[in-house]
Amino acid sequence: MLELNKSGTDDRPGPGRLPAQDPGPDAAPGTRPAGDAPSAADAATERVPLRPYVVAGAILCALYFLYAYFQYSRFGSPSWDLGIFEQEVRAYAGFDAPVVDIKGPGYLILGDHFSPIVALLAPLYWLWPSAESLLFAQAALFALGAVIVGRTTQQLLGGRSGLCVTVAYGLSWGIQEAVKADFHEIAFAVPLLALVCRALLLERYTAALLWSLPLVLVKEDLGATVAVVGFLLFVYGRRLQGALLAAFGVAAFVVTLMVLIPAASSAGTYDYWQKIDKNGEQDVSMLDSVLGVLNSSVKIEMLVFLIGITAFMALRSPLTLLIVPTLGWRLLSQDSNHWGMVWHYSAILMPVLFLALADGVRRSRASHRPWLASYAKVAVPVAAAIAVAMTQHLPLRDLLRPETYRTDDARSQAARAALDAIPAGARVETDITLMAHLTSDRTVYWIGGAPGTAPDIVAINLDFGWSRPIQDPVAYAQQLHPEASYRLKHRGGSFVVMERTSPEPAEIPRARGD
Repeated sequence: MLELNKSGTDDRPGPGRLPAQDPGPDAAPGTRPAGDAPSAADAATERVPLRPYVVAGAILCALYFLYAYFQYSRFGSPSWDLGIFEQEVRAYAGFDAPVVDIKGPGYLILGDHFSPIVALLAPLYWLWPSAESLLFAQAALFALGAVIVGRTTQQLLGGRSGLCVTVAYGLSWGIQEAVKADFHEIAFAVPLLALVCRALLLERYTAALLWSLPLVLVKEDLGATVAVVGFLLFVYGRRLQGALLAAFGVAAFVVTLMVLIPAASSAGTYDYWQKIDKNGEQDVSMLDSVLGVLNSSVKIEMLVFLIGITAFMALRSPLTLLIVPTLGWRLLSQDSNHWGMVWHYSAILMPVLFLALADGVRRSRASHRPWLASYAKVAVPVAAAIAVAMTQHLPLRDLLRPETYRTDDARSQAARAALDAIPAGARVETDITLMAHLTSDRTVYWIGGAPGTAPDIVAINLDFGWSRPIQDPVAYAQQLHPEASYRLKHRGGSFVVMERTSPEPAEIPRARGD
């Protein structure tokens, strides 16, 4: 990345002249001595227009939000996470501690995952107090990543490569699956990592350091990624900055997992260690976890497709080292949800891989191997073609189907009738189907996860996918809460709403007051 001076000019000082002074390793990005010519990266910055990438980003943002909005409107949330994050953001918006009752009455979410950066969504939530605001924020953050990735590629490679990579990134399976999985805190990491990689590629090393610092506030494992950024800075010649950043990343990783999360957790520990050392009820040694990192075809398929979407050119760039920490814990995990191509876990890898693609093509163009230099000329359009071809099997394809936009089907109407039967301000215990539609103005618990609270309402979708069918919903509600009595309030389609008929308990265990 650091090249020798090949301009052919004579830099030797003449009589009465001092040699040009180096600005030093800690100079601000873009700082150079007076009289020096601008770098290639700086010159390219001036030539690349921003408007086409803003337009492309706006289109991608619209596509992401459109998909997420209609999935939400059809009551199709795939997990409880959207409800969890809305409760967290709602708490921040009210200047309260981030208590998430879905995880358990009075549960402080910073004892689960350390993601205080989510508080930045509070101003948006003041304007738009709904789960939909989180879906829009994620769509905008993903699209911002596309703008950064595409424009940086254009600066490095020229031609139409920037827009091709914007398409390849925007339609990549990691981003599409994250859109389908509803909102997650990693949405903030996507543009941040894009900015880190951009700064590294344009040799703006202080900027790379500064953009990497907020990553430790996104999720607890990203301190390890920050440490790798420090390692790359060290390798690129910024030894002091690199060493300090690597030490900071390691310290943040250790302190967050060993001190901050246990301090906020009622259990006094980081629960997700069990994902590595337990397979169900069976203990798994660290050696067995390490030896089993490639013990599944699902893991191997995921790795092949991660590199394959870049036409394998990401392997030519040292930026690819940045994906190692995230891949490491996923492959060590005993939870099969972490291994494959679904959910949101691969979204943060996409900006790294596609900027590594750009770097790999740039490096390969000057290769002494003719086949590699020739392949570098077509790698970007090949990556774009792969992304377009894969989309026929990915979530955004649903935007071409008329049924995607139908929110007046019988199931959706029954779900809305159930919502109407639940008064604002009520304490509700429910399953995933209605959850994210209730969290804006009710206290919401996970079904079976709030013993002793005697919620005002128990609302369930009988078709949710219970291990055993629920034959008598009222009896089920009273089985969950023997301290209370319930009666049927509403039933429509597969949705049942039951209300408490006994007095509210004098004390609600660990529940917050609204």
